[in-house]
Amino acid sequence: MQASISKDTGKALIKLSGRFDFNTHREFRAAYEPLVGDAETRSVVVDFSNVDYLDSSALGMLLMLRDKLGGAGKEVALSGVRGNVKQVLDIANFGKLFPIS
Repeated sequence: MQASISKDTGKALIKLSGRFDFNTHREFRAAYEPLVGDAETRSVVVDFSNVDYLDSSALGMLLMLRDKLGGAGKEVALSGVRGNVKQVLDIANFGKLFPIS
């Protein structure tokens, strides 16, 4: 998986591509940790449009992201969710935890 970050007026976009699984936890954490203490960032959107696979550890990483950013008063949303990724998020009821588009 690759993660790239772009920022625009209080909003950060984390664009993921490839497989989002246990082997990518360090890279994912390295992508979002600078945003936790960034006073300018008020919301974070994780873009899944180029992710073709995620597993249960990826779900855990999303929950950790939500806890860390939520504790810092920041909103988290998921976008570009489709196919197998959408199925996994639906089964896990993540729509009740995150705004998903």
